Amino acid sequence: MILIERTSVMNFENAIRGARNPMNSWARMDSSYDAEGNFLMGQNDLDLAKRLAHAGTDHRKFLRQIFVSVDITAPLYWWKEFDTYKVGTVANSTSTMHKIHAKSFTREDFSHDCLDAGGLAALDALIVYLEGERERFVADKTNKQAWINMIQLLPSSYNQMRTVTMNYENLINIYYARRTHKLAEWHVLCDWILSLPYAADLIAVKE
Repeated sequence: MILIERTSVMNFENAIRGARNPMNSWARMDSSYDAEGNFLMGQNDLDLAKRLAHAGTDHRKFLRQIFVSVDITAPLYWWKEFDTYKVGTVANSTSTMHKIHAKSFTREDFSHDCLDAGGLAALDALIVYLEGERERFVADKTNKQAWINMIQLLPSSYNQMRTVTMNYENLINIYYARRTHKLAEWHVLCDWILSLPYAADLIAVKE
């Protein structure tokens, strides 16, 4: 399970202006904004951006200045793989250390969409145990053992929300490394990447 919400794409104008710095070609900028404040690339700017994007990492430095902020809710086993892309990314997560006891455990807290009957039974049994330890800790916050039991037995299917900031260069790397991955969560993320503004021209550069 993966949930992608509240996407914001920022700094297109500044990135394109910077891409024109080497040739002092700012007078050729022809992009604008629509009534909703969305950045619309003009033909001159789009042609330049596409040429640079397809010319390789040394030439497409401007893509590192196009920023994307998004809230992603995904299981811990997926976040473990996502952490491969720490360079150029920032993420603030909800805290298991501070808030693991704040609400009752339910199935919806865990990714379980691909489990069979036996897997669901095992998950349900673990949820019952975790909920019992949570209630013990809520009743007595000095009961450190109950808290430790929750933390150490929390399965990797537990869903965590993080607010992530990336850039278009990060997204190129993620898309081509993960688009054929066996985890369905990566396919959903790659589809989201292709939905971003000008992704077909600036991110899908190897097509």
